[in-house]
Amino acid sequence: QVQLVESGGGLVQAGGSLRLSCAASGRTFSRYAMGWFRQAPGKEREFVAAISWSGTRTDVADSVKGRFTISRDNAKNTVYLQINSLKPEDTAVYYCAADTVFNTVVAGSADYWGQGTQVTVSS
Repeated sequence: QVQLVESGGGLVQAGGSLRLSCAASGRTFSRYAMGWFRQAPGKEREFVAAISWSGTRTDVADSVKGRFTISRDNAKNTVYLQINSLKPEDTAVYYCAADTVFNTVVAGSADYWGQGTQVTVSS
């Protein structure tokens, strides 16, 4: 089992920045690919970004490329999502996901999910 706890969300003005964190516990964190997803009210959950267990491979959704950066610190069992130039349409609950297979994370079929952290962007 892997437990994931997101933090760092909040209310921010458009143009601002946030860094979301996802702390993992349980099985060896460094064996897992990690990802971020988001779900806005009334919309389906969508892929945001993923990172391989080593951190050498990343994938970022085209819709947020250039503004969102995913990174990880295996010594701290934590994955991060840096969000810059926030827009009102970034308002959503952001979820962290983990799986041993990178492509499974990207596909949204990860074995483990966090409870989410709310990001609200005011215009």
